[in-house]
Amino acid sequence: MSILMGILLVLHMVGWAIVLGAAVTNMREPRLPKGVTHGAGTAVVAGILMVGVAEMSGWELSYAWVTVKLLVGLTILGLSIYGSHNPEKVSRGFLGAVAGLTVLNIAVAVLWG
Repeated sequence: MSILMGILLVLHMVGWAIVLGAAVTNMREPRLPKGVTHGAGTAVVAGILMVGVAEMSGWELSYAWVTVKLLVGLTILGLSIYGSHNPEKVSRGFLGAVAGLTVLNIAVAVLWG
């Protein structure tokens, strides 16, 4: 199970790295690349699978922590889907919100977890 958990963790981190990198690098001329949606989706699915593997392994989880991370992740995913369907609505503030929420999700994982 530890190998599976490691693979899922790598996918989770790569997904958030794609979201953060794409949001920050496109702030000069605001646009939302499709990679943001794919990265957020990958990170959310990998996170859900990691919780499932942890549960099967008998690990103690803080459900408050899992809930906060899931809600923030789903918000980022929702924003990325909205932005990809409405490119005229994507602004620097929109990308800043995506980047800020991504940093918040990372901070919750590192500082709370």
